[in-house]
Amino acid sequence: MSAEIAPIRVVLAEDSPVTREYLAHLLRESGAFEVVGIVGDGGAAVEATQRLRPDVVLMDIHMPRMNGYEATRRIMERTPTPIVLISASLDRDEVGMSFEALRAGALTVLGKPVGLGHPEAAATVEQMVSTLRLMAEVKVVRRWPAAPAPAPPPAPVPVLPMRRARLVAIGASTGGPAVLAEILGRLPAGLAAPVLVVQHIAPGFVGGLGEWLGGQTPLAVRVAQAGEPLNAATVYIAPDGHQMGVTRDGRISLVNDAAADGFRPSATYLFESVARAMPLLSVGVLLSGMGRDGAAGLRALRDAGGLTIAQDRETSVIFGMPAEAVRLGAAAYVLPPEEIAALIAHLARAK
Repeated sequence: MSAEIAPIRVVLAEDSPVTREYLAHLLRESGAFEVVGIVGDGGAAVEATQRLRPDVVLMDIHMPRMNGYEATRRIMERTPTPIVLISASLDRDEVGMSFEALRAGALTVLGKPVGLGHPEAAATVEQMVSTLRLMAEVKVVRRWPAAPAPAPPPAPVPVLPMRRARLVAIGASTGGPAVLAEILGRLPAGLAAPVLVVQHIAPGFVGGLGEWLGGQTPLAVRVAQAGEPLNAATVYIAPDGHQMGVTRDGRISLVNDAAADGFRPSATYLFESVARAMPLLSVGVLLSGMGRDGAAGLRALRDAGGLTIAQDRETSVIFGMPAEAVRLGAAAYVLPPEEIAALIAHLARAK
């Protein structure tokens, strides 16, 4: 007889009483969760997390007295706990706050589940439930308060063969936005290559991600459009629901092909497209994330002659996708973010 599986203990932080009750009902109905605390503001979320030690916190980003960003920062300093953020708004300021909370240690952000009468109700509920199940297993670390510091010295560049890169492709999932901000923020304004990014993120948040990243880097950042030419020193983010690739004449390809490795957009799809179009001039980078998306594609790119990099275990929020790349022999280099940025800057330097 198998042992009974203990429910996942959740603290729920949401300022709307109606939404609080709806979310608590959904969690209880799933049968997988025990809602051990329900609070209405960020300060109460910090206190409840310290007192109740839940497996995961489900928290609204916009709350009175203390918002979800500040609550995330304090929780990760005092009682490191997996945090899943939810937002009902795609307001620019609120979305920006969500990504700052991810940088402070929250794991991911979701749209709030829609009402039961909505045609997408079942899908949004399943997304929340499955995300909470997965994130509750993540081992998070304490985030100490950041003290003002001078700009970091340039990271060392690994010894490399003589080559140039004219295209950079990056895949990321959980933990990706913060490390993308770090890498892109270290690249020079004169980077002689475009950067294509597939980031797994909840529908509706890609535009906000682009705006937020645009404030972290000297490069131009935009959501990719089908057929547009690739320009150096520009970051192109894959839009919702499309597979992004490149053509041999240096343009963006966006198609509604089937999911690859379970995702659309998929990092494997992007890397395989680059492997066909311009492998010898390309760099592929696979960052933090759960699962295996990107690993097989990175191997295809390496086999075709591209230079490939995976984020290291020590700096990954979840060493899932990069670990699979290492297992497949897909990564020529396994590096922390600052060294990834230094390597890209070196390879894609202006003539």
